[in-house]
Amino acid sequence: MADTVADSAQAPAAVRHAEETMGTVFSFDVRGGEPGAVRAAVDEAVAGLHRVDEVFSTYREDSQISRLQRAELTVEECDPEVGEVLKLAAEAEQLSDGWFSTSYGGRLDPTGIVKGWAVERAARRLAAVPGVTGVSVNGGGDVQLLGAPGSERPWRVGVSDPLRPGGLAAVISAAGVDELAVATSGTAERGAHIVDPRTGRSAVTDLVAVTVVGPRLTWADCWATAAFAMGSREGLAWLESLPGVEALLITAGDEVRCTGGLAARLG
Repeated sequence: MADTVADSAQAPAAVRHAEETMGTVFSFDVRGGEPGAVRAAVDEAVAGLHRVDEVFSTYREDSQISRLQRAELTVEECDPEVGEVLKLAAEAEQLSDGWFSTSYGGRLDPTGIVKGWAVERAARRLAAVPGVTGVSVNGGGDVQLLGAPGSERPWRVGVSDPLRPGGLAAVISAAGVDELAVATSGTAERGAHIVDPRTGRSAVTDLVAVTVVGPRLTWADCWATAAFAMGSREGLAWLESLPGVEALLITAGDEVRCTGGLAARLG
């Protein structure tokens, strides 16, 4: 889990909103722009998230993903976003050598990529509103940051310590970059929900949390999930090989492992 932090000094007017959907809470913090136009854009983004839930939920019998699983629809008959997400998921599976997968227990389940993709899409739509200078969209602790909250203040994201409730394992700063995403996968909030694609059962590793930092939440979310399933040694080595990606891994034994460039993003 993560919380976005922005100092109020020299910050443009903010439009904030929180919305519950997809089994979690999404929070919006938009800086700059004409407030009425920004609020309208936030309303559109919220409607888009609810639509994503309707289309992709594996808990709804009438969702397009459920109907696709039952062969009642083809991908071509689904909304275009379904084909887009499945294509991205296939790319993630290839790049992770199968450690990220949308096939669990023989069923189609793209939820491992959908939330990150939906948050990133919402953030980019809000950033396109004239006059907007900074956007933070947080979906259940996975955050997409664009721009900045003020002329001299970067976005900062606190990463929860999975072994010390209420504490922080790190604070990630977006200083010097126009876009940054922070995604965490682990067992602290939802228990053993991450699946080992090789066995189809819950992943058994030495990790309790993996936080991935990169430009795009779509990929950061996937890479955090894949690295958690790999375990600390293989996961860290793989994350080190990905361009533009940094990570923080915490083991059940309270050992912290980081990629080489993570220190530049702390603050």
